[in-house]
Amino acid sequence: MNVTIRSTGIKRLKATQRGESNPQMFIAIILGVVAILGAMFFFLLAPEQSTEMDRVSDATAVSTTPAAVVESAAQDISGIWQALGSAAWNLEGHAASKMPVTGVIGAHGGIPAGTSVVVGGEIPYQPSALAQRDTNRADWVNLDPAAKCYIPGIPRLTYMPAPLQILQTDSEIFIAYEWGGNSRSIFMERPGSSAPLPSWMGYSLGRWEGNTLVVDVTSQMPDTWFDASGNYHSGSVHVEERYTPMGENHIQYEATITDEEVFSRPWTISMPLYRRLEENARILEYKCVELAEDLLYDHLRRGYDGPRNLDGSTRESAGSLVENPADQ
Repeated sequence: MNVTIRSTGIKRLKATQRGESNPQMFIAIILGVVAILGAMFFFLLAPEQSTEMDRVSDATAVSTTPAAVVESAAQDISGIWQALGSAAWNLEGHAASKMPVTGVIGAHGGIPAGTSVVVGGEIPYQPSALAQRDTNRADWVNLDPAAKCYIPGIPRLTYMPAPLQILQTDSEIFIAYEWGGNSRSIFMERPGSSAPLPSWMGYSLGRWEGNTLVVDVTSQMPDTWFDASGNYHSGSVHVEERYTPMGENHIQYEATITDEEVFSRPWTISMPLYRRLEENARILEYKCVELAEDLLYDHLRRGYDGPRNLDGSTRESAGSLVENPADQ
């Protein structure tokens, strides 16, 4: 028997030396190669599988988050914008009319017609306050604070006939106005705070409601008007602004005014703001102080002989040229 085993081993050794294949060894080699390829495939595929699982996990996390928490990211409204129309002259509907300068520059000095931007058409004055509005309107040329280059306030600065530029960050939104070189900050992270003193631009606190920027403006001076037609407010006025993007190049602007001393109820104005798209659009200078010097300081000049209209004539001789921006 030992002879037989030895003989078999010698035969196998000789077969190996001659290069003859062993079926069992061949199968083992094949299985080893398959195992190595399988391991390589697993390690190469594993990162992709992990990434896909992470995506599914993230999607599941979003879908299970309460609706109150899931809020669309605030849209960036940075850019240069401008309101069109004649709201700066009169918020309510009005026909075209003369200004004192029509006697000098003709049609260039006229006030253009305009439709009302007041929701509902008319401003709801209390009877006593309406009488004051009419007094303002009768002598608007000399009484309008903006004509003297006083800061127009909010919301009037938004629709003055000049552009504004919005610069947006997470904590603050800065608005620069071409008219008079004025500016203001809207604070996004100061809820519940207030201004120690009133100012011409007031105190602005902002928040996002979806993609709408909502701004509460308080502590404004009572000296500003809403337009050149004598529409005014008291120092208790509260303005809520809403800036809602209507596309890449339009913002729907709304301002709700609440002032129980002057108006019988809150009222709202609404108008679009248009993005300035021309090449190199920018805020330029309109330093109105030097343009208002004659109106403000003419009485200090040597040889002063009384108040004058904007065309340079004395008020008595050119009184017929003075008309309201609201159609008489």
